[in-house]
Amino acid sequence: MSMPIAFYICLTLFLSIFSGTDGYFEQRVTQCRYSSKDLHGIEFIDSYVFNKVEDIRFNSTVGRFVGYTEHGVKNAEAWNSDAGFLGQEQVQLESYCKHNADIYYSAIRDKTVEPHVRLSSVTPPSGRHPAMLMCSAYDFYPKQIRVTWLRDGREVKSDVTSTEELANGDWYYQIHSHLEYTPKSGEKISCMVEHISLTEPMMYHWDPSLPEAERNKIAIGASGLVLGTILALAGLIYYKKKSSGVL
Repeated sequence: MSMPIAFYICLTLFLSIFSGTDGYFEQRVTQCRYSSKDLHGIEFIDSYVFNKVEDIRFNSTVGRFVGYTEHGVKNAEAWNSDAGFLGQEQVQLESYCKHNADIYYSAIRDKTVEPHVRLSSVTPPSGRHPAMLMCSAYDFYPKQIRVTWLRDGREVKSDVTSTEELANGDWYYQIHSHLEYTPKSGEKISCMVEHISLTEPMMYHWDPSLPEAERNKIAIGASGLVLGTILALAGLIYYKKKSSGVL
């Protein structure tokens, strides 16, 4: 059964007992399932799993325990007849799920991080297009993002390939879109990025005036010049202080 879940919290408790090659694995999973921020349709689910088989579950929508195995059915009957134990489960929707919903939303769901975008030229695969551009968006959150290519202000839909949103493993995502094209004099090629963290779509224009390798050489040369100037100035200051006997 598919579950359209917008927000999912899971607490898992493990118990493993091993003797030789035989063993037992018991797991308890509690979940708060949110389908919308207004908490409409929220559910609290408490599952008991033995050796990877769920044998009993409490669902706040059902309001009682349900067994799925012979052992689970027996436990469900006993637990449902215990008013105190059943009552502890029934209050979890309010005391656990709804109580913490605002905290989780403010800490995670409502957070947005702007993407860092880089537009670069890459070597195209063998084919009919002599040039390829790559538009990369890094370290954005949440996952949903839209990257499109424009030629002279109009969207380009052919010869475009994109990766899916790739998880970095640290809550952030990245995506890469490629455009194969044949350069034409005077045309303007842009990458447009749309994301919830941005108040308006961001445009990044490709400047073909210099090959990327040449632009990198200029940037490296400029950095070296600045560093050399700083070192020379530091040496001059040191020399003057030493000459005056300050050091």
